[in-house]
Amino acid sequence: MKSLMLLWNEVAQEMGIWCQISTIRDFKTVTERVSHEGLSFLTITLPRFCKDFEKSLEQGYVDNASFLSFKKRRGFPTFLSGFLCRVFSDGGLLLHEPCIDSIQAVRQLTLMFSKIEIECSEPRKLAAYSRFLECEQGVRLSDKLLPQDMLERFKRMGIVLLGQLFSSIDLAVYEGRLVPRHGPGATADRLVANQKYSQTEWTQRLENLFPSAEYLFPSHGNWREAQRVDILEPGAERPVRVITVPKTLEKPRLIAIEPTAMQYMQQALLELIVEGVQRDQLLYSFLGFDDQYSNQIMAQQGSSDGSLATIDLSDASDRVSNQHVRALTCRYPWLSQAVDATRSRKADVLGKTIRLAKFASMGSALCFPFEAFTFLTCCFIGIEDALNRRLSRQDLRDFVGRVRVYGDDIIVPINTVSSVVRVLETFGFKINRNKSFWTGKFRESCGMEYYAGHDVTTVRVRQPLPARRTDSKELVSTVALRNNFFSHGMWRSARYLDDILDNFLKLPSVASTSPSLGRYSFLGYDTHEMDKHLHSPLVRGYAVIPRIPKNPLNGLGALLKFFLKRGDDPHTEGHLLRSGRPYAVDIKRKRMRPF
Repeated sequence: MKSLMLLWNEVAQEMGIWCQISTIRDFKTVTERVSHEGLSFLTITLPRFCKDFEKSLEQGYVDNASFLSFKKRRGFPTFLSGFLCRVFSDGGLLLHEPCIDSIQAVRQLTLMFSKIEIECSEPRKLAAYSRFLECEQGVRLSDKLLPQDMLERFKRMGIVLLGQLFSSIDLAVYEGRLVPRHGPGATADRLVANQKYSQTEWTQRLENLFPSAEYLFPSHGNWREAQRVDILEPGAERPVRVITVPKTLEKPRLIAIEPTAMQYMQQALLELIVEGVQRDQLLYSFLGFDDQYSNQIMAQQGSSDGSLATIDLSDASDRVSNQHVRALTCRYPWLSQAVDATRSRKADVLGKTIRLAKFASMGSALCFPFEAFTFLTCCFIGIEDALNRRLSRQDLRDFVGRVRVYGDDIIVPINTVSSVVRVLETFGFKINRNKSFWTGKFRESCGMEYYAGHDVTTVRVRQPLPARRTDSKELVSTVALRNNFFSHGMWRSARYLDDILDNFLKLPSVASTSPSLGRYSFLGYDTHEMDKHLHSPLVRGYAVIPRIPKNPLNGLGALLKFFLKRGDDPHTEGHLLRSGRPYAVDIKRKRMRPF
């Protein structure tokens, strides 16, 4: 904890140099508060300070309900007051031209540790499970309260937006053109890596549409092995396992681990969806599955000219109802059957099995695309309300570059935002007011933040700083943090981390494209020797070596893995002996290219 406090002080001093402000009193406050409150002051209290700060920027003044846990003077807190007085007047009103560097400084100093990956306490984990169950009840309630006319509008707009995509996938399912694949993650039946290719569990719902004899074996000649597959009736299906993973110290992230069979066929549908969206140029301009850049550029535009609003949703994936997805796919019988067959209906929450009203939680391969489809459809219903007329597919072209959805990051025109918010809430979604912006000059989307068109994105600490040479994960994270500071022009903070890293590794200077761990530098890269065969420069750097678990595979499973492979590149060496996500990493000194 002391090392994190010292890092905060170093960053504060650098921000103070930027803005010609002393931060001695601010560090004294941090020291006193941490001694009483512990690490939670850095990871929970300071991010709440930033939420109030961003709210004040949005509304144009500091109100009495903000910064309640900090002493105030002249309308705003005494903590970080040197920066705040360059943003707000003595009465707490937003200045006509606030200092952009001070805005970035406040955000950097309050959000730096907000995403550090440290396990939450057990009470916070239990509270997260309680919210999951409450959200499930909320989904059931919103399904009952949703007006029938809104549901019909939702179906119609879904056809306008997604009709071409869904028709092509519907035909592909009918013709049996799905090619399944295994995802990289854990599974509810605890099969990992190569073990998944020898699965012997299937469901009757999958069997009706995707016979196990066709999808679990290399050829029909393996019918004897197919008879050994355990076909589970709906009542005996394996539920998803709901677990926590680190997100912030305040609350964990809940994910649902899917059974292998479900995950296997979900990936087949996901591949068709992604390819279909990329072929549909109009839909591709509204949706992002792998491209966050468009959202980021639009967020910058919205902060600059005020034409676009950014909306963020709370518990977004857990509030997408199965009824929403059924309404979107109701005109496409084969697609609808496929989506329903690959959806898990039950969840294991703390040892108790519940039936799910939501479509899927994070962990399902279909969660991300169908939540995006649902949000985009709701957005255009809201736009229709704002314009007071129906929209045809031709009309949608007018909104290219003005509407964009990436997961739960939503961007819409500012003159439609109130109608869009109202529709989203009608469908049971909860607007995250702390991260949704449309009245001020601040915008946030897909990890980038802007004020008046200026980039004020913060550098986040993801792991604790290393204490010994064997802290491989922390060392790799600290090198990335150092380079992130350097890329953001925070050279003093980068030099401070250099001093820490020098105690463990003698890092060379490398380009950002180098496979070696190293420092980024404007002076280029180091060269220690030349490759004898390629006559290109080499550097004695450090390689991150993942420890891949042993997972031998042979027989029919190995043959199936061969047939399911995508692309022309060969499998990695030894993939039939070791496979899966690494359970740890090592750092090894090697000769590598510096660029």
